[in-house]
Amino acid sequence: MRRRIAVLVTAAMALVLVSFVVPLALLVGRTTADRAVSRAVGEAQSLSVLVATSDTATLRLGLDRANSGTRFPLTVFLPDGTVVGAPATVTPAVRLAARGESFSVAQPSGREIVVAVQGLPAGTAVIRTFVPDEELTRGVSRAALLLALAGLGLLIIGVVVADRLAASLVRPIRELAQLSHRLGGGDLDARVAPSGIAEITAVGLALNRLAGRIRDLLDAERESAADLSHQLRTPLTALRLEAASLTDRDGAARIEDQIAELDHALTRVIGNMRRPGEGHPATMAGPADAAAVVTARTAFWAVLAEDQRRPMEVSVAPGPLPVAVGATELAACVDALLGNVFAHTPDGTPFAVRVTARDGGGALLVVEDSGPGPGPVDGTRRGISGAGSSGLGLDIARQAAAASGGDLTFGGAPAGGARVTVVLGGPSPAGRG
Repeated sequence: MRRRIAVLVTAAMALVLVSFVVPLALLVGRTTADRAVSRAVGEAQSLSVLVATSDTATLRLGLDRANSGTRFPLTVFLPDGTVVGAPATVTPAVRLAARGESFSVAQPSGREIVVAVQGLPAGTAVIRTFVPDEELTRGVSRAALLLALAGLGLLIIGVVVADRLAASLVRPIRELAQLSHRLGGGDLDARVAPSGIAEITAVGLALNRLAGRIRDLLDAERESAADLSHQLRTPLTALRLEAASLTDRDGAARIEDQIAELDHALTRVIGNMRRPGEGHPATMAGPADAAAVVTARTAFWAVLAEDQRRPMEVSVAPGPLPVAVGATELAACVDALLGNVFAHTPDGTPFAVRVTARDGGGALLVVEDSGPGPGPVDGTRRGISGAGSSGLGLDIARQAAAASGGDLTFGGAPAGGARVTVVLGGPSPAGRG
């Protein structure tokens, strides 16, 4: 924008200067030529009295004196054919002036001026002078050069002023762009100071209000999530009491362990919601052992699989398999994937869970089943589900994969059914140390 404004001003000023400088230079040239011709005419006319009243000898002496002090050669053609003064030939203009007319005529190398002197006894005498081209254009080149330099100087000044003006316009726009980038990067405290331009100031104030509104909405969302998580503790307490009343102590112990783990997860959610700006919780936890976590979670779901007569194949590579995600988040990822299998396939449907090591660190988690397969809806999109659920299960797994530097793919299995592949990145070298 800054360069465009400078180019626009340069073009406009160049047109204006050319429209003034060129006519002014032509006027200077014409004025110079007219002045030289007027001076030559005046010198020729000043000899009229001398020609009319003097004899030939006196006239010759007067012309010699006049020619010694002028740049225009003077010649007198007497009626008897005598030529006095500077040597010159009889031109058509001289013959025409002998009839009593005074005028000037352009010649290839200058301008010829003839003055008729009447009243002589023998007829009409003619005074001739000649203005060469160098006299007609004396000083014109210098004046044109000065005009060109003056125009160039004005053009440079105009461009500098335009550049300063453009800079004053571009600077606040760049600040607005920087503000938008900072807001996009999560710095919701970023603000822009009002500029001296009303329109840009209005945009800046609108962005400031937008940033404030975004912060208010995020704060409200965090508080709502924290309050909701806190409210879930009441039914958790009731579940803990119910578990304590069960006669099967082994089953009650397992349920209490799961309730304690869920309570711990809710505590972390509340803490993260109340302490915004500390990063994704998955990235805050230390690296987890994917082999150990998947083994523990598949053992938990194996009880339900046996109850529903689902053949369950578990293949976990020997550990440890460190991944750049916390154990709680990885467990939630596995639970979400296995929960989808139990929720969206009929009882008795076989499924498999495989964990292998990746070259370069990390692990590859694959969960596939022999159910009806994926529907037409993209289940990896948050809040989108083709089975009437919340649509958050695969998104939880996708976030865990993304937090570790990996990704998630969802599609059909070779033998029918659905397959979810979760790529889990390994911890950084600094994290390993």
